[in-house]
Amino acid sequence: MGINRRIRLIRKKGPVTAKKVSYDGINFASGLEKYMYIALKKAKIKFEYEGETYTILESFYFDSDSFERQGNGKGEYINRGNKKILGIKYTPDFISKDFIIETKGRANESFSMRWKLFKSYMINIGDRRNLYKPQTNKECDKTIELILKNGSKTNNK
Repeated sequence: MGINRRIRLIRKKGPVTAKKVSYDGINFASGLEKYMYIALKKAKIKFEYEGETYTILESFYFDSDSFERQGNGKGEYINRGNKKILGIKYTPDFISKDFIIETKGRANESFSMRWKLFKSYMINIGDRRNLYKPQTNKECDKTIELILKNGSKTNNK
């Protein structure tokens, strides 16, 4: 006589959150960032961790009515216009004079748009550094290979 058991799949709800980790006195947002950091240091590639923040869209004043709920879909449907709209900023994980690396295991819904805006911003300011967006440890290793192949090997800070 077998016992019938129903197995229910448990799915995570809400935003994707990486486990924060500390290493070398630095608090990383994810294990993938830590892995990339160690790989860059081991390869003796010069870089900065979260060394620069870019304003990819300046703040502006929206001077018309705009009837909507809050950005998260909550609250009342009211006029939320006629006010300053904050700009969009972006801080890559690793930067150097030759490259920018954004480690992203699982991106949230807004990241794809922010990444496209950042690419557009880079073109508009004439910055032609190579961009890398590894999503796995294997892709981090491939990123190191590509950086070394492109001649970015210098002494680490």
